[in-house]
Amino acid sequence: MNICVFSSSSNAISGIYFEEAQKLGQLIGEQGHTLINGGANVGLMEAVTVSASNAGARTIGIIPERFADRELASANSHEIITTTGMMERKLKMREMADAFIALPGGFGTLEEVLEVLTLRQLNYHQKPIVFINTNNFFQYLFKQFEASFEQNFAKSIYKELYFEAVDSLTAIDYLNNHSPVELDAKWFIVPAK
Repeated sequence: MNICVFSSSSNAISGIYFEEAQKLGQLIGEQGHTLINGGANVGLMEAVTVSASNAGARTIGIIPERFADRELASANSHEIITTTGMMERKLKMREMADAFIALPGGFGTLEEVLEVLTLRQLNYHQKPIVFINTNNFFQYLFKQFEASFEQNFAKSIYKELYFEAVDSLTAIDYLNNHSPVELDAKWFIVPAK
């Protein structure tokens, strides 16, 4: 399975996040999966790449030329694919991936995972999406999701489109046993005024 991992590029974050990224990379390698990620040599991206590679995974980094030119491409990826920009990078990651995992991260990570979640909602794909909620990092995002369900901005069945994992082992187990939920193409039925 080609597992795309979205994650932080920050080296300034707590060690607890690096530990979980390393566990995830190890599991990806031990279970014979391929890692696809942003290809940078910093933050959780590099941590998961090194760990996955050390555990026997094939690792593919997809990085915009702007960052590659600044020598930010990981030397630990087996393959680096350089794109013209961020949109092409995300498209390539989505096309190559069989599943998506979001580790904690900043705006870029959130944008990437929310895009694949939106595309899943619209039936552009049926690939599993997992958030690894290390240190309860995503608690407020999940509260925002709940507000969307409660106030009819999103259908409650969309809760089935992503999985909240407490750790990497739970995340990989979910991916290994995933079966996609079927969605209809109907919008909300709005009462007549």
